[in-house]
Amino acid sequence: MRRVLFVLALAALADSGISQESKDRYPEGAKTPKGLTAVEREVIADSPLLAARGLGAPTGEVRAVAEYEPMEGILVAYEGPSSWRAILRNMGRHITTTGNADLFIMCDSTSEATSARADFIASGADASRVFTKVRQTDTIWMRDYGPRYIYENGIRSIVDHTYNRPRPNDNQLPSFWGGDRGEKVYTIPLIHGGGNYHLDALGGAASTLLIANENPGLTSNQIIELWRDYQNVDTTLFDPLPAFVDSTQHIDMWMQIVADDMIVISDWPLEPGSSWDATCDGAADDYAAAGWTVIRTPAIRQGGTHYTFTNVVMCNDLVLIPEYDNISSTYSQQALAAWQAAVPNKTVVQVDCDAIVTASGVMHCIVMHIPENSGGLSPVAWLTEPDDGVFEAGESVILTWRTDDDEGVIAVDLLFQSAPSQSFELIAEDIADIGLFVWNVPDVNTENGTLRVVARDASGREGTDDTDRPITIIGSACIADVNGDGIVSPADFTAWINAFNNQLPECDQNGDGSCTPTDFTAWINNYNNKC
Repeated sequence: MRRVLFVLALAALADSGISQESKDRYPEGAKTPKGLTAVEREVIADSPLLAARGLGAPTGEVRAVAEYEPMEGILVAYEGPSSWRAILRNMGRHITTTGNADLFIMCDSTSEATSARADFIASGADASRVFTKVRQTDTIWMRDYGPRYIYENGIRSIVDHTYNRPRPNDNQLPSFWGGDRGEKVYTIPLIHGGGNYHLDALGGAASTLLIANENPGLTSNQIIELWRDYQNVDTTLFDPLPAFVDSTQHIDMWMQIVADDMIVISDWPLEPGSSWDATCDGAADDYAAAGWTVIRTPAIRQGGTHYTFTNVVMCNDLVLIPEYDNISSTYSQQALAAWQAAVPNKTVVQVDCDAIVTASGVMHCIVMHIPENSGGLSPVAWLTEPDDGVFEAGESVILTWRTDDDEGVIAVDLLFQSAPSQSFELIAEDIADIGLFVWNVPDVNTENGTLRVVARDASGREGTDDTDRPITIIGSACIADVNGDGIVSPADFTAWINAFNNQLPECDQNGDGSCTPTDFTAWINNYNNKC
């Protein structure tokens, strides 16, 4: 009987997509820390981490998304012991109500998804905003491995990195998430932990020099350039706190950007003048000198634990900040006052984080932000190819596009305009949003054609995008093409004048067999109609 049960257990693991090796290394309910475990150190010693490479950087106009911008939701992994999951449930209650956002929960199995949803709802989360997804994760530390978003020509896209821990299921999550949502995933060739990064909405960012240690084959400038290429940000690298103070050496453990020109930075009231206090003071001075408003909040070391008050979760009009009973309540009170001063128009909620802070991370470490559709309620469209080009009549051209929407695009129209003076004509109407269509180029002559994609959602709202540069089409012979270069353009007016003056056959634009001033009016009509 015991053998039968063992076989059934293995079958259940196989059905859920959970590998036995992963379950052995990261058993359910384990307090896997943010830092490397002893087993993981052995794994890296045998097989050093290598930065994955994708197909290159984004090609559209990129803007990185700040955490204080409007959010669709927050992504978490339902991992760790019951005390950690209790923190997640407490957070979820506030995120789905006061935070006015969805909560996306990654679960290892269907049964876990069912129980997780019930747990969150029982804890006060808005049932209509709780969504589970079955996909195995190894650890709770979503910030370090989860999907980091950019807007690419207004379309939500993901920039993924190689997780700085040998946790394969965590490392692969962004690819799964992007594929599941139909979002493009770019792979930046960096080994990284996402908690070591903060950015604003204006193209500024901050990290610690830990990133240089994690990528010894790159210079700091090369790392900064990669972030510029993939996220369109200029990153300032700060000294990390000493590992014996903060084992993660991540910047989110001692600062948080809260607005375009406001930042909260740790201060160390019990250790003034220490090197870590100097690092925080120096960063505060740098931001203040750059015109930022700087708010200081206490940070405390006690019993080998770094009690931080900057590792917070901002979600629309909500800010979740940690509260600790293991240290003097004075510091939690001071932190609350500091955050209320930093975000006076938001609701600041304290969450007891004693259970997780000893694992070297708090709330910011266990979430990833999912930004709103940049068009709000309306779809966003991007005609990716072609953006210009010269084509011949009858040629087959592949049109590609991408869309985004808060509720999903249900249909797409494709149109073509031969000249600015002409109306758009349908190429295809109400087609599926699959991102690809083969266009049979019409028989017109133009140097100023325009392609357009129109995306439509179930509510009838639309988003459009046009080619940024002119489309040229070389059609069959056109009577308005007086100079015979295959293109109808203003140069043909000069050619017609020459033909008129010299009574050449090309002057006859109305087909009456003569060359008279009335042919000028006919040429204008032919020119406008590109025929």
